[in-house]
Amino acid sequence: MAWTLSEIVARLGGELHGEDRLIARLAPLDEAGADEIAFVTGAKHADALRASAAGAVIVKADLLDIAARPAIVCADPYVYFARLAGLMCPPAAARAAGAHPSAAVAADAQVAASAEIREFVSIGAGAVIGERVLLMAGAVVEAGAVIGDDCVLHPRVVVHHGCVVGARCILHAGAVIGADGFGNAWAGDHWEKIPQIGRAVLGDDVEIGANTTIDRGALADTVIERGVRLDNLIHIAHNCRVGAHTAMAACVGVAGSTSIGANCMIGGAAMISGHLKIGDRVHISGGTLVAKNLDKPGQYTAVYPLATHKEWLGNAAHVRQLGKLAARVKQLEARLAAANATDPHSTKEPQ
Repeated sequence: MAWTLSEIVARLGGELHGEDRLIARLAPLDEAGADEIAFVTGAKHADALRASAAGAVIVKADLLDIAARPAIVCADPYVYFARLAGLMCPPAAARAAGAHPSAAVAADAQVAASAEIREFVSIGAGAVIGERVLLMAGAVVEAGAVIGDDCVLHPRVVVHHGCVVGARCILHAGAVIGADGFGNAWAGDHWEKIPQIGRAVLGDDVEIGANTTIDRGALADTVIERGVRLDNLIHIAHNCRVGAHTAMAACVGVAGSTSIGANCMIGGAAMISGHLKIGDRVHISGGTLVAKNLDKPGQYTAVYPLATHKEWLGNAAHVRQLGKLAARVKQLEARLAAANATDPHSTKEPQ
């Protein structure tokens, strides 16, 4: 669906500079053509902006002179681009309310008349499906689970018994909400399973990536607060809490009973140990292992620098001696302190 720049500004705001023109598509800056629009987030992309063949760009005011073409000026080009993508690429056709003949819907399930239930969906006893919900092929909503209004569950999503999904959530293919947490007690010669009787509860406007798993609580609930964004292949263990608008990239693992604050950003493959507290506005770099509480906002990184294998072996050998080195330094400091106590004017270091 093509839009003129003036129509876009009328819908989304911003300021149009230069001639009005028809825009057919959004495109990356380095690939965009004359009927396409791209966005530029900052001055570090100035050279790419000069070289781009884009017919129009979305920029901040400080890049307007460099743009040298029709431009929409706004405070945050990335956010503007996200909204423009929703405008120019709306969802597919309207949902077809009703249940496919192959769907299995319990007699006492409450399914809104406006919901669309596709092939081979299973809805358990007492489950509640809100208005305009879309359950794609093979999705499973177990007994007593609640799916809020305007949610989309992609193929093979499973929401286990008693769990709650807030309004306007998107759960991508294969996501599992409310599987048993990893609760086991060692009985001397075998493991005793600890029943997991809490729930998994998702707030409104949460998006869960493909094959991400959120375990139910052992006693209390596992809670994912409003606006959280979880990428693919993430594991959130039992009794965790993830604060509002926190985002995690793929392959993050969060061990049980950890609380993560609001507006945090956690890079891909970061690992967070159990029973920790992460404060608000904490940013954790990809690949970082977090093994202690992080109370203050800021960026945290603990990734060993990449090296050749030979260099790594040498560094690892030194790391293994750090305990002995620390003990040696402590002995030398004690000897130096003793020497200074005997002769305060001495500057000679112990041998």
